[in-house]
Amino acid sequence: MLNYNPLHCLPSSEELPNSDDTPVDNQLQHLIPALLESTLAINWSERWDWFFGVNMGIYYDPNQPALVPNGFLSLGVKRFIDESLRLSYVLWEEERSPILALEVVSQIHQGEYSSKKEFYAKQLGILYYVIYNPFRRKKPALEVYQLVDGEYLLMSGSPVWLPQIGLGIGQERGIYQGIVREWLYWYDEDGEKLLTPDERIQEAEEQANFQAQRRLAAEQQVLLLTARLKDLGIEPENLI
Repeated sequence: MLNYNPLHCLPSSEELPNSDDTPVDNQLQHLIPALLESTLAINWSERWDWFFGVNMGIYYDPNQPALVPNGFLSLGVKRFIDESLRLSYVLWEEERSPILALEVVSQIHQGEYSSKKEFYAKQLGILYYVIYNPFRRKKPALEVYQLVDGEYLLMSGSPVWLPQIGLGIGQERGIYQGIVREWLYWYDEDGEKLLTPDERIQEAEEQANFQAQRRLAAEQQVLLLTARLKDLGIEPENLI
């Protein structure tokens, strides 16, 4: 008797394009999620149960094109499939929807506040929906929604705490790839920003410089003490 599994009839991630081939409208739609991803990579380096996609296609129906958020986070999945990495995120393979979706709005809206928001809630059941609109002036640039009874409710906080993820998300000015502007960052439960890879490198360099200065100061103190002892007619070697 043959064992029939309908999943075996569906296309795999290897057979599907990795996105909808629509280019991002501006650099921020790549850089902002890339910064969030790289920050997780260094702060969650010991964890292997998460994946963050950047402008990657999410396939939810084999008969429909992929939906491509600027960023999304999944928990409880393999961080790496194999050395070829993921080509796309296929729900019938992963068996888990992302827990967070991020949209960075360009000057031309693509349904971030309407159709995409509705789809993430009704069709994918994504718990947190994050919209960042750097062009907003009269309303908040960052909005974070939580799915409650099938509807997205706007969350409060700065940063906004995401309990099911164990992190907060918020915005502040900083430097990434030499660019000074407002960026999105992850925060811990005390509201402290998680260090980005660039900041960790800078911190390590500052610590190394501090230790080098301490060693130099100690060496100068030894030389000064040695000179004073010799002025008194005392050979330092004789004190050992």
